Amino acid sequence: MLPAAALAHTRLAAAAAQATNWPAVLVFAAFVVVTLGITRWAASRTHTTSDFYAAGGGITGFQNGLAIAGDYMSAASFLGISAQIFADGYDGLIYSTGFLVGWPIILFLLAERFRNLGRYTFADVASFRFAQTPVRLFAAFSTMSVVLFYLIAQMVGAGQLIKLLFGLPYEFAVVIVGVLMTLYVMFGGMIATTWVQIIKAVLLLGCATVMAIAVLASFNFSPDALFAKAVEVKTGLAAGEGAPAGDAAARGQSIMAPGNFIKDPISAISFGMALIFGTAGLPHILMRFITVPDAKAARKSVLWATGWIGYFYLLTFIIGFGAIVMVATNPAFADPAGGLRGGGNMAAIHLANAIGGDLFLGFVSAVAFATILAVVAGLTLAGASAVSHDIYASVMRKGEAGSDEELRVSRYTVLVLAAVAILLGIVFEAQNVAFMVSLAFALAASGNFPVLLLSILWSGCTTRGIVWGGTIGVLVALVLTMLSPGVMVAAFGFEQAIFPYTSPTIFSMPLAFLTIWLVSKLDRSGRAAIDRSGYVAQRVRSETGIGSGAAAQH
Repeated sequence: MLPAAALAHTRLAAAAAQATNWPAVLVFAAFVVVTLGITRWAASRTHTTSDFYAAGGGITGFQNGLAIAGDYMSAASFLGISAQIFADGYDGLIYSTGFLVGWPIILFLLAERFRNLGRYTFADVASFRFAQTPVRLFAAFSTMSVVLFYLIAQMVGAGQLIKLLFGLPYEFAVVIVGVLMTLYVMFGGMIATTWVQIIKAVLLLGCATVMAIAVLASFNFSPDALFAKAVEVKTGLAAGEGAPAGDAAARGQSIMAPGNFIKDPISAISFGMALIFGTAGLPHILMRFITVPDAKAARKSVLWATGWIGYFYLLTFIIGFGAIVMVATNPAFADPAGGLRGGGNMAAIHLANAIGGDLFLGFVSAVAFATILAVVAGLTLAGASAVSHDIYASVMRKGEAGSDEELRVSRYTVLVLAAVAILLGIVFEAQNVAFMVSLAFALAASGNFPVLLLSILWSGCTTRGIVWGGTIGVLVALVLTMLSPGVMVAAFGFEQAIFPYTSPTIFSMPLAFLTIWLVSKLDRSGRAAIDRSGYVAQRVRSETGIGSGAAAQH
């Protein structure tokens, strides 16, 4: 696979380096300076593992709602969805709706219970009444799988963005992102990550609002006129490529109907399942419910986050169609090969240039970079906590590791994760970032979500059921993902994929649920009796919060 990846990278890197956009660089530099100042401030308040992992539980519901929105509205949302709509039209809407619909599940089933049961990580909740070692090992494996796929998307988006703005080689751009994310997480922990995410959410919502208003204003605030113009542009582009008039018209109209991106019903259902149920299994999102003082604040967090996220995804649809009209017809945004300058994920960035020139481009680019850094920081923190808290402190040291010792392991893990993220970001340069995130969602929906739901709500669940079901779900999703067209064909250059569908979730998630249920039902071990008898105590704490940790004062 490595030669194929190298060939793909060489082909993509052949485009000429872009001239440096100095207004964009200055705005970008200002953001970095401000956020590094926040990190220094947060470092002075990060003394314990509770501060590092959960900001001491002292974040308010409103603040956490904004931070969740900042964590969730990733490069996939801003760059990837708009790029998918720019390329395929209507089909990109599956991202907007899928990413949003998962939040009611979190609100009604998980947020309050997770806050009452959790300490720092997803594994704390999943292993609450089960044998610690096997469940925490599974949780760490699942968390790292989700985090790494998610990190790929953020690194690719950031690398392409900095390459476009600074004229730097893509590899250097990815390294810059890796270094900055290391500084934020290693020294500031969850406190710095939270405030970077809040600032990013405010900037991104404001930026997307201005872009959507500017696009609609060009069409007298008529979405119908915008869509009609987009169809006209796509028809003209098809005709310019030599398509007959009838075929060109059909290709233009196709952007207003499904089928350009997801070709078959199985892929559509599976893809939707991944986005909806994967949201409730993302470890870096679940960690945010531990940062608030109580279950009431956790519910408020979800309500605020759902509102901000839903509003934002409405805007991405306008931005994507605006890019079709304003970017696709402008040769200044095209590279010598006929594609978008800077790569296919840069449609929203070029739209900012078309709307407001270099200065607005600089602002939007800095916001996009803030988007990526905020998400990367949250992901890195989730990955580091899985290694230091779940594996090192809880499994290897049996809960006897000191706070300073655990923090030291966390920071070493951050360094390793940064190096791995940089490497994977280089290998997967060609991928649409929204698609790469959807693969992470598939893993979360196939492993974390079934484990979390059944461990909290089913009294008959056992350690063996959790470990076997969760592991099988993640492994099947991972293997099918690696054999899918998105990886075998798009990333590694094979002519045909072994697994023909876009997403594995329709197969892997039901298999995980079935395995957990079947193994738990057949489990007659002494441990199984302990697991089942612990359900009542777990239920009381999950519903009332009696016994859960109190918030720290900052």
